[in-house]
Amino acid sequence: MKGNAVYKRSYNGCLSICETLAPGAEMPSENEISQSLSVSRTTIRAVMAGLEAAGILTRQGASRRLTRRPEPTDAFPDTQTVSTSATVERRFLEWILQGHIGPGHLLTAAELARQFGTSTTIIREHLPHFQHFGLIERRPNSAWLFKGVTPAFAHEIYDVREMFELRAARSFIALPDPSPPWQRMRTIEREHRALLADIDTGYALFPDLDERLHRTVHETADNRFIKDFYDIISMLFHYNAQWDAEDEKQRAFTALSEHLAYIEALLRRDLKAIDRACRQHLKTARSNLLRSIELRLKKPPSL
Repeated sequence: MKGNAVYKRSYNGCLSICETLAPGAEMPSENEISQSLSVSRTTIRAVMAGLEAAGILTRQGASRRLTRRPEPTDAFPDTQTVSTSATVERRFLEWILQGHIGPGHLLTAAELARQFGTSTTIIREHLPHFQHFGLIERRPNSAWLFKGVTPAFAHEIYDVREMFELRAARSFIALPDPSPPWQRMRTIEREHRALLADIDTGYALFPDLDERLHRTVHETADNRFIKDFYDIISMLFHYNAQWDAEDEKQRAFTALSEHLAYIEALLRRDLKAIDRACRQHLKTARSNLLRSIELRLKKPPSL
């Protein structure tokens, strides 16, 4: 089990839950954690045993309590928490978003297999996934046309993101207060306020905070299409920050302020305020992505 990416990802997810608790506090039930992390109770039981062996949790009857706060060294490296297929998909996204190819480039499974050091079978299995997002288009003779991250693509993906985010937000506020996502959201709120107070020197930390906020909301939807979609969004945001470094501090300040309005609305379970704050933040994010895409399209593809 411990060589399994699902186990390691779940283990890290449970560590995140532990980080929200004080020593001596009781962990949520196996069923609650299973639902929160979207894995089986069998996996969670194995993870709980691993956390007990590491001295992080102690069993007391039917419950488990936090013995000590997790250390960074307790977590598995990110590279060990994703499957081979997910790794290929992420590397493909990184490759295209880093600008190695431009719109109109023809791709073949053989070319990509050499690029990523994997088999053509795995490439053929996962390329259609990106067709669904409009990044590539199938052509005759087993070729794929890379359509590019264009302004039209940005508009389409943000239209869908708005629908998915608002749907996920409804799932989030339906959860009980003690649930792990709510505990994580309160931690994220504190981190937002701390970063806002130290914006002059800490603004580069914003992308990670942004990713954790939106993923916390999206993962409560219990919808694999919404979760898969957010992987694309996360990568786009990451490279958007690299494409456009101008006014990065000001953009981080604006986004932090918009995030706090969104978080406060979520914690109040105020649907009207959630809708208003979410739409405003995504409108700003869309504008930033469009600007960075325009800048990127002016540069030739890197080799």
